[in-house]
Amino acid sequence: QLHVVESGGGLVQPGGSMRLSCAASGFTLDYYALAWFRQAPGKEREGVSCINSRAGTNYVDSAKGRFTISRDNPKATVYLQMNDLKPGATAVYYCVVSVECMPWPQYWNRADASWGKGTQVTVTS
Repeated sequence: QLHVVESGGGLVQPGGSMRLSCAASGFTLDYYALAWFRQAPGKEREGVSCINSRAGTNYVDSAKGRFTISRDNPKATVYLQMNDLKPGATAVYYCVVSVECMPWPQYWNRADASWGKGTQVTVTS
């Protein structure tokens, strides 16, 4: 069973920084990709970033230059470093494991993609 748990969310001021963590268990992280999604109140869940098994990365346009995804395979953990946070970044952030990074719509309704329960990020003054 693929199992991931998010942590590191909380309250942060606009312009501040936060690092989210996704801890993996039940599988060897080296051979898998991990993506971060987020869902704001009243909005659809959207992809934010993905890192593949070769450490290649993808970002949504709003995250480019401000967010950095990275992986530490020996610690079985993937991180999302978020800098210069905007109020629009307020959302529940989820990590999801798959064989490789995919176009965002392909994550929906896939039995081979395993989701965490999410961690809340709130950007406010």
